[in-house]
Amino acid sequence: MTNSYQPVPDGPGHHAPFSVVEATVASAHAAMRDGRLTARQLASACLARISAYDQDGPALRSILQRNPQALEEAGRIDAVAGRNPTRPLAPLHGIPVLVKDNIECGGMETTAGAACLRGNLSADDAFVIRRLREAGAIVLAKTNLHELASGGETVSTLSGQTLNPYDLTRTPGGSSGGTGAGIAASFGLLGIGTDGVNSIRSPASANNLVGLRPTMGLVSRAGLVPCGLTQDTIGPITRTVADTALLLDVIAGHDPADPVTSQGAPHIPASYAASLDRDGLRGARIGVLRHFFGDQDVHRPVNAVMQAALATIAAQGAELIAIEDAISPDELLASTLVHHYEMERDLDAYLAGLPPGVPVRSMQDIIAAGSVHPSVAGTLTTAAALSEREGEYRERLQRQQALRQRLQDLMARHRLDALAFPHQRRLVAPVGETQAERNGVLASATGFPAIVIPAGFSAPDGNAPQGVPVGLEFFGLPFTEPVLIRLAYAAEQALRARRPPHSTPALE
Repeated sequence: MTNSYQPVPDGPGHHAPFSVVEATVASAHAAMRDGRLTARQLASACLARISAYDQDGPALRSILQRNPQALEEAGRIDAVAGRNPTRPLAPLHGIPVLVKDNIECGGMETTAGAACLRGNLSADDAFVIRRLREAGAIVLAKTNLHELASGGETVSTLSGQTLNPYDLTRTPGGSSGGTGAGIAASFGLLGIGTDGVNSIRSPASANNLVGLRPTMGLVSRAGLVPCGLTQDTIGPITRTVADTALLLDVIAGHDPADPVTSQGAPHIPASYAASLDRDGLRGARIGVLRHFFGDQDVHRPVNAVMQAALATIAAQGAELIAIEDAISPDELLASTLVHHYEMERDLDAYLAGLPPGVPVRSMQDIIAAGSVHPSVAGTLTTAAALSEREGEYRERLQRQQALRQRLQDLMARHRLDALAFPHQRRLVAPVGETQAERNGVLASATGFPAIVIPAGFSAPDGNAPQGVPVGLEFFGLPFTEPVLIRLAYAAEQALRARRPPHSTPALE
């Protein structure tokens, strides 16, 4: 089969119509090659689903704004491809992407869900967005988030509460929950989120998705509304490990505007997609962190899914090593994170460069405006006070370094390829409650990589006819994304746990 573009014929074809539900980059490109699909048709199908289900139907409220130029951009992509039918498709040719609205996309507002950032019209693309467009992707829409990326429930003043498509009484995780809910509901094929503590992996876990937090320095943060740049990163949220690898191939790279990416550039392989190996678990040594599981009744649904998932992984040839090291995620959350100590400094640096029409120029301006969501107001006040505590901040940075060394020693001692645990010890929080017992701190406090994949579902109930999704997290050493992708892909293929939500079925 060639990788060239075949124009869609005028008359009826011999192939089945293309369905955007659960579509992947590979399936979309196959349909384009055999003449069943254009970029414009693909974008239109996703936009139709947004119209049907985001404000109507289950009213997920995952989308903050649509790109008004999306169909025009898709048409241009089709026109260029039609003039060059033998030219191979670009890596993300015509692929609609949902982008969290704390990342700048040229010609669209970047609000981070905050009313006080209305008017922040981005003149240029962030580095990752430029990479996406160069690879042929279309920014279809920008997604809701927990306002200013400062919480785990995905609620903002501009879009309200985003709902979990598997259980409309629950949150979609956070803070990238708009991207998570939208990708789960097939509003786009690929998603971009950001992660300061749990914020890519939490929505992946809660929405039966794949979410990768890359090693610090692998992906540029230029053009990001920051929370604290020691921990902030950008990464993929997708329905499959293969699409995560394809997306990482595009967005990883050195960016002079984010000097930390000079550390990652030497470690980028020719292709992350080359690590997709169905037999990738055979001979792998995976440490299972006992203290990252709960032991109370509330933990039983997650533990049951994880027990079955780990048994499947072992059956694929992986050796599971029980790790009794008393690493406590709750203690790490309380003692190692630094984003609130950095928030005022890093946010002020971003706000100072905003267009004249934006009414805020500092975090103190945001506090004074009094317009942020109540769940964020206290965070801002706390961050303002912590910015003065230089001694505590330095101690936490030292604890992060100690944790890096501790984990490297642990993995070397046991000769581990990765650590494994549930991303969240209990099911994702209902609307109105805060997230509890999430385990993403290992990666956020160290800057090491981690990937979440669908592990399965809790038992169905009246609110969740399919059950509530549970995510399994693999954690690795710096720049071992190829290893994590290999393990995650093999586990994904064995588990086959991905299911589309019943609340957003295929349209007529």
